[in-house]
Amino acid sequence: MATGNDREQHERGRDADAPAPPTDLYAFAVRLRRMNGEINRLVHGFAGDQGLHATDVQALAAILDAEEPMTPKRLREHLGLTSGAVTACVDRLERAGHVRRVRESADRRVVHLQYVSDARSAARAHFRPLAEATQAARSRFTEEELSVVLRFLAAMNEELSGIATLGR
Repeated sequence: MATGNDREQHERGRDADAPAPPTDLYAFAVRLRRMNGEINRLVHGFAGDQGLHATDVQALAAILDAEEPMTPKRLREHLGLTSGAVTACVDRLERAGHVRRVRESADRRVVHLQYVSDARSAARAHFRPLAEATQAARSRFTEEELSVVLRFLAAMNEELSGIATLGR
C-alpha cells in the first residue's frame, strides 16, 4: 500500500527508491539542449505562421518582457544586431501588425515599441501549449523546488547574458 510520501514522490515524477537523476554538467547540457530545441520548434512554427523570422519572435519576446518601454536602441543591444537589422526587424513586425512605433510625448525623437494587443492574443493562442506544458511540469514539484528551479534559470540567464556581452 502506498503511503502519502510515496504518492507525493510519484506525483513529482520519481519513485522514492529510484536513484536521483545525475546532476553533472553533461546531464544539464543534454536537457538544456533538448528544451532549447523544443522551444525553438514552437518559435519557428509561430514565425512561419506569422510570416516572420525567428529573430522577429525574439524581438517580440524582448518587447513583451521589457521592464521599461522598449526602444529600438535597447532592442538592438538586447538582440546584438546592427541598427539596420533592427530597423528591418521592427519594420516587419509593424507590417505584420505585431508592434507599433509610438513617439514619446516629452521628446518626439524617442520611439517606444509597443506590442499590439490583438497580436498579443495571437501569440498567446499559439504558445498556449507551451504554457500548458509548463503548468503540467510545475505541478510535479513543490513550491520550494520551483523556487530553486527559478533561481537556477535566473542564474543561467545572467551567466549567458554575460557571455553574449563579452562576444560583442
